[in-house]
Amino acid sequence: MVGAVRTLYPEGVDAVLDTAMLGQAAIGAIADGGTFVTTRPDALPETERGIRVRLTQVGADGSMLTTLSDMAASGELALRVAETYPLEEAAKAHARLAVGGLRGRFVLTME
Repeated sequence: MVGAVRTLYPEGVDAVLDTAMLGQAAIGAIADGGTFVTTRPDALPETERGIRVRLTQVGADGSMLTTLSDMAASGELALRVAETYPLEEAAKAHARLAVGGLRGRFVLTME
């Protein structure tokens, strides 16, 4: 991964958002003084070359979820739905997702 990034950006990139738990293996892709962000506390790399290491996590916020739901229902928040499948066809939806080429998310419905 680092080699591919450095081929495209020889000086390194300004930041890496690591959601794949690459941890220390991703540090080499970051430019001196850049930023490494992870969502996993168990994937925090050692700092080097002035690189800032940050942890970000999310938690449930019922009030905000209600606000977002209301915004979606009113049309104020546009949702990009690629396709809708009944829950019983989740495997079919997953297979279609693997093909790629879609903009938006899949919605699984329950009757």
